[in-house]
Amino acid sequence: MAADLSKRTEQDKKISPALGLHEYAEASHGDAGDAVVKGSSLEYFEEAEEIVGLINSIPNVAGDLIPMEMALERFTFIVDKYQEQPHLIDPYLESILEQLLKMARDTTHPPKVMHLAFKFLYLVTKMRGYKVIVRQLPHEVADLEPVLEMLTNQNPEDHETWETRYILLLWLSIIVLIPFDMSRLDSNIRMESGEYRKPIMDRILDVAKIYIGVFDTAREAAAFLISKFLTRPDVQKQHLPAFLDWALVTLTQANPTNVRAMDKMNGILQTLSLLFKHGKREDLLTFAPVVLKTLVSLKMETSKNTLLRKLAIKLVQRIGLTFLKTRLASWRYQRGSRSLAENLQVGGQGPVAKETVAMKDEEDEDDYDVPDEIEEVIEQVLRGLKDRDTIVRWSAAKGVGRVTCRLPRELADQVVEEVLDCFSLQEADEAWHGGCLALAELGRRGLLLPSRLPKVVPVMLKALTYSEKRAAYSVGSHVRDAACYVCWAFARAYEPEEIKPYVQQIASALIITAVADREVNCRRAASAAFQENVGRQGTFPHGIDIVTTVDYFAVGSRNNSYLNLSVYVAQFEEYTQALVDHLVQHKISHWDPSLRALTSEALHNLTPKCPDYMAKTILPMLLPLCTGMDLATRYGAILSSGQIVHALYKLGLEKNQTITDIVDRDVLEGLANVPGKLEAAQLYRGIGADYMRPAACSLIEKLSLSKVPLVGSATTSVWQTTIDDTMKLMLAGYQFAIQDSAIAGFAALCNEYYRTEEGTALPDIQDKVIDSYLGQLQNEMVYARCCFILALGALPKFMIAGKLKKLLSGLIGATKVTVKDISMAEARRDAIKSIIRICSTVGIEKGGSPDCVICEDNINSVYDTFLQAMEDYTTDRRGDVGTWVREAAVVGLAEITSQALQVDASLIQQEYYEKTIFSVLHQAGEKIDRARVVAGETLLRLLYHDPPVPYIPHREELLNLFPEKDKETLNWASAAECYPKLMPVLSLKSYTYPVLLGLTVSVGGLTESLVKHSSHSLNSYMLKIADDEDGLTAISDTLLTIFNNYLKVDRVSLPLLKMLDFLLGSGCFELFTQQEDHPFTLALVDLCKKEIAKCGDPQKLLAAIGVFCQLVQFSGTVRERVLFQLLVLLGHKYPKVRKSTANQLYEMLITYEDIGVEENLNEVLTILRETTGKDPNVFISRDDDSLEGIRGIRNQLCDLMGVKKPVSKAPAKPKQEKAGDDRMSSYADLVGRLGY
Repeated sequence: MAADLSKRTEQDKKISPALGLHEYAEASHGDAGDAVVKGSSLEYFEEAEEIVGLINSIPNVAGDLIPMEMALERFTFIVDKYQEQPHLIDPYLESILEQLLKMARDTTHPPKVMHLAFKFLYLVTKMRGYKVIVRQLPHEVADLEPVLEMLTNQNPEDHETWETRYILLLWLSIIVLIPFDMSRLDSNIRMESGEYRKPIMDRILDVAKIYIGVFDTAREAAAFLISKFLTRPDVQKQHLPAFLDWALVTLTQANPTNVRAMDKMNGILQTLSLLFKHGKREDLLTFAPVVLKTLVSLKMETSKNTLLRKLAIKLVQRIGLTFLKTRLASWRYQRGSRSLAENLQVGGQGPVAKETVAMKDEEDEDDYDVPDEIEEVIEQVLRGLKDRDTIVRWSAAKGVGRVTCRLPRELADQVVEEVLDCFSLQEADEAWHGGCLALAELGRRGLLLPSRLPKVVPVMLKALTYSEKRAAYSVGSHVRDAACYVCWAFARAYEPEEIKPYVQQIASALIITAVADREVNCRRAASAAFQENVGRQGTFPHGIDIVTTVDYFAVGSRNNSYLNLSVYVAQFEEYTQALVDHLVQHKISHWDPSLRALTSEALHNLTPKCPDYMAKTILPMLLPLCTGMDLATRYGAILSSGQIVHALYKLGLEKNQTITDIVDRDVLEGLANVPGKLEAAQLYRGIGADYMRPAACSLIEKLSLSKVPLVGSATTSVWQTTIDDTMKLMLAGYQFAIQDSAIAGFAALCNEYYRTEEGTALPDIQDKVIDSYLGQLQNEMVYARCCFILALGALPKFMIAGKLKKLLSGLIGATKVTVKDISMAEARRDAIKSIIRICSTVGIEKGGSPDCVICEDNINSVYDTFLQAMEDYTTDRRGDVGTWVREAAVVGLAEITSQALQVDASLIQQEYYEKTIFSVLHQAGEKIDRARVVAGETLLRLLYHDPPVPYIPHREELLNLFPEKDKETLNWASAAECYPKLMPVLSLKSYTYPVLLGLTVSVGGLTESLVKHSSHSLNSYMLKIADDEDGLTAISDTLLTIFNNYLKVDRVSLPLLKMLDFLLGSGCFELFTQQEDHPFTLALVDLCKKEIAKCGDPQKLLAAIGVFCQLVQFSGTVRERVLFQLLVLLGHKYPKVRKSTANQLYEMLITYEDIGVEENLNEVLTILRETTGKDPNVFISRDDDSLEGIRGIRNQLCDLMGVKKPVSKAPAKPKQEKAGDDRMSSYADLVGRLGY
């Protein structure tokens, strides 16, 4: 068999190119068959041999859980791979089924083998579909008894073997169709009880009834089995009435609140639906009224179970089809040819002449026999169109189409009328959605006659824009999606001549939905419907051009659809006005604020396509909406008005026209008064403030940029007040949009209306604004302060002239870290940004006035500010917020240096050039990725600046270490890439201190990956210079300098202790062990002792213990001092400190045998081993009363090791406790933090 499959695989490889992957098959909803899709990634069943191997392995793996799960997982993966192209397995399907069934039927195998084989078979069934698989299953008479016996022996409650039961039921459903009378297969065999065995019909029905009430997938197979079995003539006569009685009684008596009862109801309804589908009309017609009456009496539409409601609707429509004769309505509309190829071939030559089957206006009504029950059926399915769940509405829509197809024209017309009633404004969104689905089904089946199009098309167009607002969201996307499906169905259903009167309306509505709908599924559905109409109808204006641009992928991005695709579509005049009208009427008042803002930008882009319409119609329409009562409409109208005016102004510049030449003065004056009217109506207050204030500031910005003439200074005063109030009310960090709008509006206002004809600032306005804003630099609200700081940075040059000293002084003061403002890191960051922007605005000029430009007199203060900001390491609950300030300072140093070099390099003193490089390299070695990225990019920018930056120490060495290609290739955010690059810089004497300082907080940090890569890089460098005494001395001296400079500064001292522990333990300073009492070790002991003096931080104490233990390897007095410090810590008041000291002291004595206590070493180790081995440990006891005993053991160790005993200081006088204080609270907190 494996050879056979391999042979077929080779044949497929040869045949597959002939399949033509560029061909495609058209498949409508409900059509059977597989479509070969263009661009398929799979050409044949590649894993055929592997599938055979997995099947053959079943007997070997079934008894072992892990191999079985691996085989099952691999089989599942392969099968799922072909889920979208299941036809590729067809050449191998028969062989696979034969092999699996043979294994399942083999009684010599244990049950686990059978169950695993059926699991594999279920996966194949899931991929290929049960309708295909069931036809391939063997169905001989000899198979009936064995399969029925296997099914009877299964446990319906076993949740692990449900696949076995599912496949057996499917298998039985094809076996029961054998062309022999079932009674002939019965045997009169007596069972052990003495009774005769039940007839085989009863046995099949009994087992099937069991499984239609289970909760797993076997229920579906059981329903299929019963529907096939009861449609046999011999079974139908004997068992159909009894089964229907049992089913209806069970449904009537079932408790709808019980889960198991609902499972049985689902199974029965599904069985009845399939029974009425597969059975003959004449056999079921007598039972249909009773079943319908019972079903209606159950009132399934009130059930909370979605599946029950869906199956009830399905059963109702099947009963309805039973009442009506199987026929196609002779009056239905039939399109003669639906060939897409023919439409595309004619191109622009007009529609193809097709043979259309004429509709019969007159028909013999006597040919139709419509029973009274049909009215109830239609009522039920129409009610299902309004159900709350989509699957129920979809089933009801298909039912409407199926039943209507067998009705006379007059009754069918009434059904269409009822469907159109779903589109009433009083109906909910569910009714609109169900109505759209029903219209699509009626149209597809030719039941919606062209005479109905004048009523249907307007309804469809309304559905394409349907949106019902509910609180802070809206519903309606499913309605719009279904409306696109209606358009798609109509394209396939009608001749171009029938649709031609509505082409413009449908095309505009679809293209508007495709580019302007909020939901991506609606945009894509509209794009697909438009494409279908272009191909099928051939009458959509500019269809081919639009389809090639507004495609499935292009409309996936909302921004691209609004800002780019809309402009492309608007170039065709058939769509321009409709698109603009839709945006103004529907989108500026949309519930989503981001969509309103996007709409305003889209209108700005669309203005050049219809400037007159925008100026004469849209702006006058928007003006009253700017002060209306609806918040959303007001917000969108204000934003859109400003954008349109600005776009018109830019168009006027191209034609040498002013804004007043394009827009009426009354409209401009009305827009200019909008901020004042909003204030007068108190619309800046309440929940609408977050929308109205940025909208008003945006309007001010756009009107200012458009140079709208203002009469008098009253309007500018109102505008300034609006902006000032907006800045003062900045309360939260999430209001960045408000901040940006206010600053942009302020800058535009100053630039246009605060300038004299000579180009200077209005004196009274200049002093008033600058003094007011500088006064706000002490605002206690951090985000309000940030806003005013950034506004000062946005001042135009003429407003700064003569006030630069005052501005720089105020902003430099705002960068200082004070006790009061220590948490305002955002304000300090923004102050740095504003200084950078001001320097860029006024420029640098040698010999210039310090009150107007940056020159020799003030550039040093700017550098000092930036360098001081590089030392901002403020932290709060958010972490190292000082990083924001340092990043801004790094950028500032690069910007001011670059600007100065363009003028004269001598403007900057040599020390500032050097400090700039030192500071940047320091930040490049820091622990925060984002800071390293900024610093690294700045370093490369300065190294390769043109003109070159002077006075860079070791320039050539740096250029060799950091080649220019690193600008594109070096990832500074990756610790694995940047730290190896930085290590060689340590050998350059000028940079050793800043680089090592940055490395200290990285190597001694907390992040695992950061510590791993930085410590590995540093260790590699140190081992390279391990024999270089000068190099080691330079590193050791720098470490001591850093330690001394940052003594008691936990941000540096704690990671420094950890780094020293690491370096000493790695043998990096082994060269110093050859010299007794090396100066580095003596100084290090002193610094460590100072660092932990009166220290209550256990983490720092633990780090210091590690350093002390590593220093034992150095001989001389340093060893004695280290042992003394360790023994002092052995009697520390913190248990964890004592425990760590004892453990590390024990390890140290074992490691270093030459420390001078050889004669007492065994006794010392015994004491440490016994005390640390006790439970509880002596050295980790929490009992303060035992502390003296612990110190006694410690003193005994001092005598044995020849170390001076520590002398306890006289206890300080106890502080008087305050009322309510818990004297143990601090210690309890310590214990909690240490994990005890």
